[in-house]
Amino acid sequence: MTEHPALDAARLHCRSLELALDRFRRNDLDRIADWGAALADALTGGARLLAAGNGGSAAQAQHLTAELVGRYRQERRAYSAIALHAETSSVTAIGNDYGFDHVYARQVTAHGRPGDVLLLLSTSGRSANLIAAAVTARQAGLTVWALTGRAPNPLAEAAHEALCVDTDSTATVQETHLVAVHLLCECFDAVVSTPLARRAVTPGRAS
Repeated sequence: MTEHPALDAARLHCRSLELALDRFRRNDLDRIADWGAALADALTGGARLLAAGNGGSAAQAQHLTAELVGRYRQERRAYSAIALHAETSSVTAIGNDYGFDHVYARQVTAHGRPGDVLLLLSTSGRSANLIAAAVTARQAGLTVWALTGRAPNPLAEAAHEALCVDTDSTATVQETHLVAVHLLCECFDAVVSTPLARRAVTPGRAS
């Protein structure tokens, strides 16, 4: 009996994700652990996380901020985290008055302070509004991280550090980014739940 073509498509999708997650597990877990520790250091010290993306990446940025303001698994205090795309009146006003390329950079100027962290998500790594936000954030003294698709790309180059998913599939990039978001929360919670005296020294932030 001939298999349904949809089954072949589903298998190919799963295989693409398996390969991407295997590369992620081998190459990027240390970076996520470092980011979780650095984010814990920043937020427990009174800084905040700003996050942004476009389309599905915007939804993942908001997913991350919700986990920090609310909780991921265990009960803990709330931490300051803002998804910039969710400020709909600001986004539409800035887009109308200044252009879409400025919708995040202007919010970074308004909300960002030295010591804050800006996390930008993009499957292509070529979104002009995210690149502008990264440049603005670095000038303002924020730490800038990027989750992107395959390197090299302009957003990864504009950030202090980037985690780049090596695949041609946009869906696979987004799915791997979701795993990265959850692991960032996992690592963040592991650090904030550890007494200060027992914490490992947090690596210095890139400048």
